[in-house]
Amino acid sequence: MIWDWRYALEILPDLIRALGVTVQATLLGMLIALVLGLVWAMLRRLPNRWIAGTIHWSVEFVRSTPLLVQIYFIFFILPDRGLTLSPFVAGVLALGLHYSTYTAEVYRAGIEGVPKGQWEAAMALNMGPWLTWRRVILPQAIPPVIPALGNYLIAMFKDTPMLAAIAVMELLQTAKLMGSETFRYLEPLTLVGLLFLAVSLVASRGVRKLETHFAGR
Repeated sequence: MIWDWRYALEILPDLIRALGVTVQATLLGMLIALVLGLVWAMLRRLPNRWIAGTIHWSVEFVRSTPLLVQIYFIFFILPDRGLTLSPFVAGVLALGLHYSTYTAEVYRAGIEGVPKGQWEAAMALNMGPWLTWRRVILPQAIPPVIPALGNYLIAMFKDTPMLAAIAVMELLQTAKLMGSETFRYLEPLTLVGLLFLAVSLVASRGVRKLETHFAGR
């Protein structure tokens, strides 16, 4: 099969629109992962063993099961329990929940890297738990783990094609449909690979700049 530039330029606008769906799903999913991951990491440090243990095993369960199974569960099983979600919302939620278990471990490593004396100093100043977390612990724990969090952002971006399983018209699914209609897969799949590469490189560059910014503070 010979590369057809005319066909490639013809389908490029549709692929770029589909890329917008992919990027949107990634950013929303990562927002959920960042927030929930921090919640899981903080709850695991509670003195209540029952709560900490429940969070620990829940995180391990989600980490140990495939993302695709979780996508199917949220989209197909939750409606039987009265919660019906659109394919896009279900996919974003699945991405966020799945990757929150990984970001939780990243946060945990950063929190454990804060010297014990910082906790003791906050206690000596009679700072409450929330103020201690916000003003003392998190400002020291998060900057060192930004590269790891950035890696998960890129990994999530590359996992978005799994959303095609519940009919989300992301980038790869759009390319596959184009190929099935014209029986030309070379151009759409090649362009998909190039678009994924371009966005991943831009994201990596952004993470490095963010890391440098916080390292200089």
